Amino acid sequence: MASVFTFDPNPPRVSSPWLAAEDPDKKHAAERSASASNDDDSEQSPGLNVERLDAEPQDGPIEYKLHLLLRPRRRYDAMTTTSRGVGSQQSRPRPVISSKSGSNTPTSSAQTRQNRLAQLTTQLLWRLQQSSPNHAKARGDLIIPRLPEDSDSLDLSLLEKPEKLLPGLEESNGALYEIGVSDDGTFVGLTKDEMDESMTTLKIMAASLGCRVEVQRMKLVGHCQWTEYANTTAIPIQNRCEADLWVAEALVTPNLEPLNDTDGDSGGASRQQDFMNAVTVSRTEQLRVSLTGPTTSGKTSLLGTLANGSLDNGRGSSRINLLKHRHEVVSGQTSSVAQELIGYKDQKIYNYAGADVDSWTDIHDHAEDGRLVFFSDSAGHLRYRRTILRGVVGWAPHWIFLCITANGNDSPSRGSHSLSGTTDDLADMSGGLDLAVAHLDLCLQLEIPLVILITKYDLATKDKLRGTLNTILTKIKAKGRTPKLLAPMPADGPELVEIPKSSQQKVNQDITRAIAEAGELLSIVPIVLTSAVTGQGIGTIHALLNSLPMPPAPTARDFAPQVLNPEQPAALFHVDDKYELANHASDKSAIVVAGYLRFGTVHIGDKVVLGPFPADEDEARRLIPRDHPSPGDGLSISHSSFSELARFASKNAVSASSVKGEWRNATVVNIRNLRLPVRTMEAGQAGTLQIVFDEPVEEPSDSDSIFERIKPTGGVIRKGQVLAIPSQHMLDTGLSLQAASGLRAVFRDDGVTKLSVGSLVNIYVATVRAAARILKVIRYLHNDSAHNTTKADEHDDVFSMADSIELERPQSDSGSDFSEYAVTLELLTNREWIELGSRVLLLEGGKQGSSGLEGYIGKVIEVAE
Repeated sequence: MASVFTFDPNPPRVSSPWLAAEDPDKKHAAERSASASNDDDSEQSPGLNVERLDAEPQDGPIEYKLHLLLRPRRRYDAMTTTSRGVGSQQSRPRPVISSKSGSNTPTSSAQTRQNRLAQLTTQLLWRLQQSSPNHAKARGDLIIPRLPEDSDSLDLSLLEKPEKLLPGLEESNGALYEIGVSDDGTFVGLTKDEMDESMTTLKIMAASLGCRVEVQRMKLVGHCQWTEYANTTAIPIQNRCEADLWVAEALVTPNLEPLNDTDGDSGGASRQQDFMNAVTVSRTEQLRVSLTGPTTSGKTSLLGTLANGSLDNGRGSSRINLLKHRHEVVSGQTSSVAQELIGYKDQKIYNYAGADVDSWTDIHDHAEDGRLVFFSDSAGHLRYRRTILRGVVGWAPHWIFLCITANGNDSPSRGSHSLSGTTDDLADMSGGLDLAVAHLDLCLQLEIPLVILITKYDLATKDKLRGTLNTILTKIKAKGRTPKLLAPMPADGPELVEIPKSSQQKVNQDITRAIAEAGELLSIVPIVLTSAVTGQGIGTIHALLNSLPMPPAPTARDFAPQVLNPEQPAALFHVDDKYELANHASDKSAIVVAGYLRFGTVHIGDKVVLGPFPADEDEARRLIPRDHPSPGDGLSISHSSFSELARFASKNAVSASSVKGEWRNATVVNIRNLRLPVRTMEAGQAGTLQIVFDEPVEEPSDSDSIFERIKPTGGVIRKGQVLAIPSQHMLDTGLSLQAASGLRAVFRDDGVTKLSVGSLVNIYVATVRAAARILKVIRYLHNDSAHNTTKADEHDDVFSMADSIELERPQSDSGSDFSEYAVTLELLTNREWIELGSRVLLLEGGKQGSSGLEGYIGKVIEVAE
């Protein structure tokens, strides 16, 4: 299935046939990465006793070439290698070798050379794509350098300089060229001048693709003789020549370094700028949408229909490709966050229904300068409520699409399809509509633009549909928003490739115009009746996705003004997940973090900090057996027994203030914006960053201890951390980013007064999910004349567990227009990055009969380190 952080677990490798031919038993063990350095003598020595190679594989990143000359090869009188049976075991057209190279006119000769160069370059491109985990089509045009008619005027220094890397080759592991070798692996060999000329051709080919060439090994394989004729006015003179025959192995790899102006010419700066503009950043508008709703509401099936263009069969056929785990297929319940990408441009829909769309890269290509919609589909079962909250809070969606069945979820998950198989499962509530209302209440409290999809419209009855709509409309109007019910449109057929004009006009008139007139994204809540089985409403959903307004570009001052929060970093990336890619060149793994860029800009090569991590001594002190819960995961509130939560907390809860927070320096080496390899990620975009931790500087030890000092590690990366670029002021003053051990948040809901001091809760802030302890609750009274605060100035030791802390409650509410409640929280286990002014969701421990989604939405007004 498609995901923003899904990579091929076994990317193609580049394995030298020399190593396999030297010892067949080491054929598989001798594989190594194409990016490995081969400058030392130890890398040159293997394979020198090899007499021939295995036959050339039909597929893969290895190419055997007798030569790469752009001219006819000279005729030899004798070659010691011909006795080994020069020839080919594979059918392949061979260039015609003529002894009279001057028989063609200069124009035809130049054309022949140009055609051969184009053919060879296309072949090299195909070999490079063979070692790439992403087999998407290249997004750029292949440009073959134009050779001059006079080969003597060829400026090799210009043609060998790498151009911009052809998009699609960023992740290629390279290709190996065995020059002077026939297709069956026989060493034929080239003279020194022919080998140099072939290497020059290979460098020109590689440079046109944005790649570089490294010679891995050369081997003397024989000798040859030929006759040269010197034409004079008198009798022709014959010169008999002899030379050695060589074979060589060359590695072609993508050049990931920025183009530098090494010549100092006036065009160098413009060339560098052209390169940066061409591949730096995706300029296509990107809309993030989270799909949420109760279990069995048809979220994943609907997403499968939107992304694959195929209708469902009523039993979930359209969602099969989106499920990650076997138990999801068996139970019919999604338990993880899945991502999909859909593109729109000129009313056309670009998804997997298109014949020329095989990957997200293809969707980027087709939807360029249009719109990309990044979908996050989350679980609906209450057992996976953390996954639900991750989708609607962690990914900071621009819009939430809430799915509610037309019959009000008449049959919640239970019985044989329930995860527990018991009737008292978490989903067994008073009715399916109650769970849908819990999702709706959460979405309305989060104050994120909302669209409601009434699914399974083909199964709806009038009475049930009327009751469901009445409940939804009442809830929306109670929050001061205006619901807009889009009338059902005729069913759209399968493989919809273009937005119906009627649907687009309806959305523009009823939704887009209404939002523009209101001037507020939250003002209008569109409601669509849809069915993934009949296709009804699918065109309307595509029209909405194509037309919904985008929020303004995020900045560092969106949550709090500079006066209140002056020490913001230059860029901030929220980490939602991390994984490692095997590096076959060494024992280390490539670290990749996934998430979204909150603000700022990140480039390849930027120096960043990642954290907060616990200090090395704290991390060692907190090591626990494998069978114990990980302290980095916080405290779970998924169980209905609050006593179990309290018992767990009493054993494992450690104040974050007792743990030192550290930031690790790293460098960004690769960026993918929704799977598209780019050089820059801009604010509001989602994707992945590959980083390399800087090697720590070992301080000399004055002691004579016989024990070796433990080398600091990179630390364990976890969800909720951030990757940031420190501002120039922070670098000049030596200031570090904050690592919060506590926070104060303000809430409007008076239900927070029921929280007792010392009780444990879970908080969600951006991608952070952390356990916390309540230290204090203070009420702020607001009226028309002034803001009156009850004991608001008592800030001493607010983040300590002093015995004097108590819950402060005012005696009367009379005379106040509204009240706000400031809750002081102490983080447990880990320090976190908490941005001042950000939204916080506070959830209590599970209670019997509750949905688990009832929480309090507030705003962070103070952060304590």
